[in-house]
Amino acid sequence: MQLFRFPDRNEWPKLLARPVSDDEQIGKTVKRILSDVKRNGDAALKKYTERYDGFYPESLEISHIELEEAEKAIDEKLKKAIALAAENIEVFHRSQLHPRKKIITSPGVECWQKDVPIEKIGLYIPGGTAPLFSTVLMLGIPARIAGCREIILCSPPRSDGNIHPAILYSARLAGINRVFTIGGAQAIAAMAYGTKTIPRVYKIFGPGNQFVTIAKQMITHYGVAIDMPAGPSEVAVMADDTAEPAFVAADLLSQAEHGPDSQVLLVSNNEPLVHHVIKEVERQVKSLSRGQYAMKALENSRIILLRDNADMIDLINDYAPEHLIVAVKDADSLVESITNAGSVFIGNYTPESAGDYVSGTNHTLPTHGYAKSYSGVNMDSFIKKITFQKISPDGLRNIGPAIIAMAEAEELTAHKNAVLVRIQEKEKK
Repeated sequence: MQLFRFPDRNEWPKLLARPVSDDEQIGKTVKRILSDVKRNGDAALKKYTERYDGFYPESLEISHIELEEAEKAIDEKLKKAIALAAENIEVFHRSQLHPRKKIITSPGVECWQKDVPIEKIGLYIPGGTAPLFSTVLMLGIPARIAGCREIILCSPPRSDGNIHPAILYSARLAGINRVFTIGGAQAIAAMAYGTKTIPRVYKIFGPGNQFVTIAKQMITHYGVAIDMPAGPSEVAVMADDTAEPAFVAADLLSQAEHGPDSQVLLVSNNEPLVHHVIKEVERQVKSLSRGQYAMKALENSRIILLRDNADMIDLINDYAPEHLIVAVKDADSLVESITNAGSVFIGNYTPESAGDYVSGTNHTLPTHGYAKSYSGVNMDSFIKKITFQKISPDGLRNIGPAIIAMAEAEELTAHKNAVLVRIQEKEKK
C-alpha cells in the first residue's frame, strides 16, 4: 500500500481514483454473448458453459433431488452458522416493512401508497474462486419476505459440473426452488431475455466479475431492471490512535482477498498507527489462503494521512466507499457526519465481516463511488410503490381552480378541461 502524507485537497481525486479496466473490449465480448443467447437460447448457454467453465451441461436446471441432497454435504457447524445468518437477515429486513395509511391532503382529496412485490426476480451468485452462498441469503430472504412470486437463481458450475452445495442449501433455506447451472454474462442474458429453460425476469440482483457487471448494465436497455451498478469490492477504514493495528490490518485484508481488482483505503490522523498497520498487513497476508489476490489488490490501495477528523470525514465522503469502518474516538457521534457510504461499521469490535455474513444487514452494496447516489439492497429493492388517489366532488371543487391555473400556465388545455367538465357537470345537478 502506498502512503501519502497530508496531501492537498486538490490531490484527493487522483488519490481516490479506482483501478481502471478495459471495459471497451469486455463490452464487445458481452454484447456478442447477449446477442447469441437472445437468438439461440439454451444452445448458446450450453456452448458458453463448456467454453468458460469446462463442462457441457445436459440439463441447465438443478433438480429438486439435487437441492435436497445438498444438505447432506454441509457439516453441522456450517448449517448452524447459515441458520443464524438467515434468522438475523430475516429479522432486520422484516423491520423495514411499514403499514401504509391513507392521507387527506386537502378536504375531499384522499391519497395513499401501496407496496407491490416485483413479480419475477433473478439472482446471480458467483461460484468460482469464492462461492458466495451468503449472497443467496442476502438476496433470497428479502425477496421472499417481499412476496416476489417467482425467484430464480443462476450460478456457474465448478469443474465437476456441480454448484457448490452451500449455495444450493442456502437457496432452499431462502425459499428458492429453481436453480440453474449457468454463469457469466450468458446467465444475465438468459434471465433478461428468457430461454426455453430459464424464465425471463423483471429485475436482476447479484455481484459478479466485469463481464457480469457490464452485462447487467447492458440489459437495462431492454426493459430489465438491476439492483445497482457495481464494481470490485472495497473498504475504507478511518482510524486514530484508539484503533487496534491488528484489527485494522485484518479488515483491510478481508476486502483485498476478494480479488486483484479490489481496493482498500486507510485514512488516519496518526502516523505511528499507520506504520503498525503496515507491519500487521505484511505479517497477516502471509497466512491467507487467498494471499496472492490480496497482494495484488494492495498494489491499487492507499494509506492517506490527514491532520484531523474533519479532513478524514470530508475525504471519506468524497470517496463514498462500499464499506466504511470507523475506529476512532467518539465514533458514535462522528458517523453522523458520514453522508456517502454503503454500510458503516462502528468501533473496534465491529468487523466488516459481520455485515458480510451474520449481523443481519445486507451486504449487496454500491461500489465505485455509487454510494453517493445509491443505497444498498433493502426491502424497497424488491417492491414497487403504486400511488392511489380518490377525490370527491367537493374535493375537486376545492383544488380544481389551482389545477386549472397551472394547466393554463403550461398551455395544456386538455388538462384544464378534464377538471372543468367535471365541475360544470356537477354544478348542473
